[in-house]
Amino acid sequence: MPMPSDPTKRRLSWYKTPLTRADLAELNARSDLKGLAQTLGHLGLLLLTGGLAWYASERWPWYVFLLLLYFHGTCFTFLGAAFHELTHQTVFRTRALHPPFLYLVSWLSWANPIWYWASHQEHHKYTLHPPDDLEVVLPYDLSRKSFLRSLLINPWDFVYRLRMHLRHALGRTEGAWEATLFPKTAAALRRGVFTCARLSLLGHVLVVAVSLYFGLWQIPLLVTFAPFYGQVLIYLASNPQHAGLQDNVADFRLCTRTYTVNPFVQFLYWHMNYHIDHHMYAAVPCYHLGKLHARIKHDLPPSPAGLIATWREIRAIVAKQRQDPTYQYVAPLPAPRGS
Repeated sequence: MPMPSDPTKRRLSWYKTPLTRADLAELNARSDLKGLAQTLGHLGLLLLTGGLAWYASERWPWYVFLLLLYFHGTCFTFLGAAFHELTHQTVFRTRALHPPFLYLVSWLSWANPIWYWASHQEHHKYTLHPPDDLEVVLPYDLSRKSFLRSLLINPWDFVYRLRMHLRHALGRTEGAWEATLFPKTAAALRRGVFTCARLSLLGHVLVVAVSLYFGLWQIPLLVTFAPFYGQVLIYLASNPQHAGLQDNVADFRLCTRTYTVNPFVQFLYWHMNYHIDHHMYAAVPCYHLGKLHARIKHDLPPSPAGLIATWREIRAIVAKQRQDPTYQYVAPLPAPRGS
């Protein structure tokens, strides 16, 4: 559901690397086959890892079960990236394919698609321009504590999402951001958020209750609680998006980061490592972002190769910010062609 426009908000003129109309039409083309390969591939991987963990829980040593469970959680946590892409509705050519997968993935990842899309539209329009974008606010919490919470089990994240669901299920919004996104006058939007929260909670309660009644303790562990363990890889993959960069600049090359990574992590992350590219051209499906990057990389800052190089860059920025809290990294931009 689109957000109502606010005439009082500033209009930003974002820099975009020029593309020909033919290039843009090619890159924006959506494919049901590619969309199903990405979506069913990810969901199928979860069925495989969950099935192996379940099998191990009954037949293999406990440490094998725990290793497989951790790998299942690692793959499961990346459903947040699936949810993000499905919310953009760029995955499939057939629009009717988006809602069933979106609501399934939203429920699995404890996400509210109506809440998120209201917030995420503003994030794209006003990236790192508070108070118009409060979805992402710098500086990130990249402390050792935040990393350690993602390492094994993250009950704090579970409590946060559960409380948010309960609050919305009770028909309550909270804080300046939600007051902006869901004013009292937006009755239909508010009802949608509250209904999604109620149905999501009901679904998880039923899964836990029915599973425990029949003695199938593995199902809640592999479904309802799966987003809350094995978060370390999604922590490392997703936090580079804006970490340490500039706010209040109308150039995605300065406030967003692209990095390259191995094909498996790129698949799990739904190609969101190409994050400058995604912000510049948000209508390009995730499976075309690599092709988009090849067309525009001459105009982008150097992209770190791999998560180690990416985090080496971020750690250097964070070290400078500890000494000078006002410091923000200014990415080196290439000289314009023909200059």
